[in-house]
Amino acid sequence: MYGKAPMKIFSCRASQYLAQKIVAELGVELGKSSVTEFSDGEFQPCFDESVRGDMVFIIQSTNPPAENLFELLLMIDAAKRASAYKVIAVIPYYGFARQDRKDRPRVSIGSKLSADLLGAAGVDRIITMDLHADQIQGFFNVPVDHLFGSAIFAPYIEKLKLDNLTVSAPDMGGSKRANAYSRHLQSEMVLCYKLRKKPNVVEEMSVIGDVDGRNVVIIDDMVDTAGTLVLAAQIMKEKGAKNIRAFATHPILSGNAVERIDQSPIEELVVTDSVPFENRSGKIKVLSVAEIFARAILAVNLNQSISTSFVF
Repeated sequence: MYGKAPMKIFSCRASQYLAQKIVAELGVELGKSSVTEFSDGEFQPCFDESVRGDMVFIIQSTNPPAENLFELLLMIDAAKRASAYKVIAVIPYYGFARQDRKDRPRVSIGSKLSADLLGAAGVDRIITMDLHADQIQGFFNVPVDHLFGSAIFAPYIEKLKLDNLTVSAPDMGGSKRANAYSRHLQSEMVLCYKLRKKPNVVEEMSVIGDVDGRNVVIIDDMVDTAGTLVLAAQIMKEKGAKNIRAFATHPILSGNAVERIDQSPIEELVVTDSVPFENRSGKIKVLSVAEIFARAILAVNLNQSISTSFVF
């Protein structure tokens, strides 16, 4: 069933919930590992079974706190030192991805630094989903399999059978993603243009295109404070949108994001389980990415093509 090198799948602590779903899809057991914690907060992950000669997949999203990234780095290092054949990091949500360029003087490029750290730890391949910017793949010197949330979002939207459908992006940076959905769904598209005063604070927004009487779906890679998303929905509602749904792969949902969504004109927010969060809202629906990642892991292990399954 599997490739020449035996496949073993492990998980760091923050993504245990998703890793259990992925191995259930594959019909295998999650590898045994543990973490020793010291009184000062230091921790040391350990593989509790041999990985010599194995193709090792380590599942962990690198959302804050930074310990999630560092735990993944330590697990990669441990696998390499234990003579694993290959080490593949499965990162459903690649954190620090918004820091993908110098947008003002004297700032770091966090997503490049994270890529360098993963490379230094010895990772042989990355499997991730809906990067904040496609060009982040170029920060790595190892292969990157970039999966898309559209694999589950597009079929969901199609099942809604919405008439007068319009796809929207909450900002200009998401225009390419929205355009891909628009072409696939054969719908119209509008864009939102925003100006920021500072991170997570939108100063001004305008909608480019007509939404009057339309059923709008807003597509984004993540929802953090939900400020941009809610403001876009409010403006579209004022411009006559019939109903508004939003789709975001990564539900960061920090601060009072859930309350903002509950009080907004958004009828439904559909997200994935790429990062753990407690769903306290009747408006939020969670779709699992476990099957998508299970198929990708199996394809990598068997040296099969992934692009034929995940292009869009």
